[in-house]
Amino acid sequence: MPSGSDHAQTGSTVSVWMETSRPDCGPLKADIATDVCVVGAGIAGLTTAYLLSREKLNVVVLDDGPIGGGETERTTAHLVTALDDRYMDLEKVHGKEGSALAAQSHGNAIDRVERIVQDENIDCEFERVDGYLFLSKGEKEQLLQDELAAIHRAGLSDVQFVRQPKIDGLEIGPSLRFPRQAQFHPIKYLKGLAAAIEKAGGKIFTGTHASEVKGGKQSLVNTDKGHTVTAEHVVVATNAPINDSVRIYGQQAPYRTYVIAAAVPRGSIPQILLWDTGPYSKATRPVPYHYVRIQRGEKEDLLISGGEDHRTALSNDAGLRFERLERWTRSQFPMTGEIRYRWSGQVLEPADGLAMIGKNPGDEPNVLIATGDSGNGMTHGTIAGMLLTDMIVGRKNPWEALYDPSRFRLRGTKNLLRENVTTAKAMTTGWLSGSSIAAPEKLLPGSGAVIRRGLKKIALYRDPAGKFHECSAVCPHKGCIVRWNSLESSWDCPCHGSRFTPEGKVVNGPSIADLSPIQKK
Repeated sequence: MPSGSDHAQTGSTVSVWMETSRPDCGPLKADIATDVCVVGAGIAGLTTAYLLSREKLNVVVLDDGPIGGGETERTTAHLVTALDDRYMDLEKVHGKEGSALAAQSHGNAIDRVERIVQDENIDCEFERVDGYLFLSKGEKEQLLQDELAAIHRAGLSDVQFVRQPKIDGLEIGPSLRFPRQAQFHPIKYLKGLAAAIEKAGGKIFTGTHASEVKGGKQSLVNTDKGHTVTAEHVVVATNAPINDSVRIYGQQAPYRTYVIAAAVPRGSIPQILLWDTGPYSKATRPVPYHYVRIQRGEKEDLLISGGEDHRTALSNDAGLRFERLERWTRSQFPMTGEIRYRWSGQVLEPADGLAMIGKNPGDEPNVLIATGDSGNGMTHGTIAGMLLTDMIVGRKNPWEALYDPSRFRLRGTKNLLRENVTTAKAMTTGWLSGSSIAAPEKLLPGSGAVIRRGLKKIALYRDPAGKFHECSAVCPHKGCIVRWNSLESSWDCPCHGSRFTPEGKVVNGPSIADLSPIQKK
């Protein structure tokens, strides 16, 4: 029987995709053996499982939520070769060859999605569209010219500079036009992948929390209900890997991003993708640019606009960020009407701009991971499926070194150091700070606050009925102190991005465990 998404899995806001039903596959109820166990039923996990099933391998997929119930249902679903990290920066870190391989892999990922849609007859509104990178206010045209030169060196020779694009109803000024980008409905696509996986004999279990991953000649994935999956290979595709590696979390940082979907007259804006350059000359990590697409409807279209990123848990001002996002959107698109949806999502930013896909550092060679989407989760997730499948079946893949999680790029260390300093400060501040409210009774219903009780840091939540709930504020992953996210009604870790429900149940890794209960005396 179809079921909607469990919104509590990722937060209290609802994206435009979440109202689409998806199959309820049911939990794992017994031990099982398979060729490959994939942990995570988002874009990376299901693409990997689908491609492996096409290789005639037996596949089991586990997810503690519904299909697509993690960050995939919070995407804006751009399929692009116009990457969040500019090509002139990728070239500086990865060289001309690496930049070219990044362009090639993302282009091939779009092609692969299109082929899967055709092969499996998936009705997911896949459409090839043009994309435009245009200048933010105050930026100089030379920025686009420099980026265009790097893009052409990367092999994307069809990208063009356009001084004034002819787009009905819009004036965006000097831009780079990226032809044959794409968009789709992510949940409808995942439903199609899931159906194809099961048709090929694969098994998907939702509502199943993987509590431990053990590599070895026969790898084991244990669940919190006491069942075990035995496999030749394990793929951890949980956005943030739950099979902890200190090295991985030192190489990427979590960011929150914000999205609105506003009503616009049907057909008033053509099907295009848009991105502005952000305040590039004042470069922060990541560049807080804006991204836009159109979702067609029967009576009206939705203009989906995102941006206003910040490091996870280091700001709790979603209202202000939505206000700025709406103001920017209305200034660019005067036809913008009522805001129908508001939501946020989480992006993992690797220090050198590209995802980490392959063998988990320090683990057994048959334990593989996919993480570090860098704002391009739909293509990075598809690349993961393609690359990990080749690795498992023993095919050479030219992208393997580029995405190797063990890679080290000396020129990426500036971003690496900046993010790790931020993490260290968040750790120190969390432990040294006092209570964030004067007294528990001051806490409003439906909100949370971290309080100090002796040497203990406590995550205190007061539910809408006024009842108090307490758990440890110490993230089980690496001991950072969580902070309250008032938009999503969650406890978020500022160090590595783990997230928990108001009552302390883990909903996003890297933590694999809940916040500890407070022992009553």
